Amino acid sequence: MSDKPDVLVMAPMYEPKLRELEATYRCHRWWESDDPAALAASLAGRCEIATTNGGRGMSADEMKLLPRLKLVACFGVGVDAIDVAYARSHGIAVTNTPDVLTEDVADMALALLLAAVRRIPQGDRFVREGRWLQGGMPVTRSMQRRRVGIVGLGRIGSAIARRCLAFNCEIGYAGPRQKPGVAFPYFSEVTALAHWADVLVAACPGGAATYRVVSRDALRALGPEGVFVNISRGSVVDQAAMIELLSSGELGAAGLDVFDNEPQVPAELIALDNVVLHPHQGSATHPTRTAMGQLVLDNVAAYLARRPLVTPV
Repeated sequence: MSDKPDVLVMAPMYEPKLRELEATYRCHRWWESDDPAALAASLAGRCEIATTNGGRGMSADEMKLLPRLKLVACFGVGVDAIDVAYARSHGIAVTNTPDVLTEDVADMALALLLAAVRRIPQGDRFVREGRWLQGGMPVTRSMQRRRVGIVGLGRIGSAIARRCLAFNCEIGYAGPRQKPGVAFPYFSEVTALAHWADVLVAACPGGAATYRVVSRDALRALGPEGVFVNISRGSVVDQAAMIELLSSGELGAAGLDVFDNEPQVPAELIALDNVVLHPHQGSATHPTRTAMGQLVLDNVAAYLARRPLVTPV
């Protein structure tokens, strides 16, 4: 048996960094196992480290299969799919990959917003299908001087705000508490923010605390000229209400990188022409995924060397 430390790999991560992890440690791919429970049982007496990604996470029941587990290193910033409370109560550290993905995710939010407002995908189809030969495409709305409400003014939300300011937009935000030193108007309720705004961007963490925080009332408050953008988690918005309001014209448009039950996207949503859809790729650039993978590796190495973890949750 190899004398390398064992690592249970719950889910894939950026392939070059996964290969590096597997070259350094004795890795076991949970997601490819025919019998994950048997795999965990074979590791129960010695495995102290698991890696996962933000979508897959790791449940309390899964952690219980590894009684020696001391570290769950997450490839992603969101840890809502990891039972962090159970981990903390059982002396299991959890790490994630913050900061390194902020700019690319914020770029994606702006790309979706611009695409939804200026109807970029529709324009692409208009040209490809030869319809330009029969006349011009209808004019679109403008990005200029919009009121942009951001749900969650953390690292990513703040980066989105900086980008929107370049389009001469006003910024407001909602969150669990007012941010000290922030001049943007604060709204304690998302629906109140949506009444003020004509663009609403979800940039908050997922999990129970933000479940359906973007409600039917909030989406209706945006109105028929309003735009909703989500680069957070599908769980933060009432997806059924969003589809209904987009279909009826009570909500103007949406740009979505995340969904309930990914990768299953409702056919009703796919059929809508006033929605831009993207397959949860906010951080999916080579430089960012490389940096995220390196943080996973650095946290694993820090744990094994008994050094402070680089990015503990």
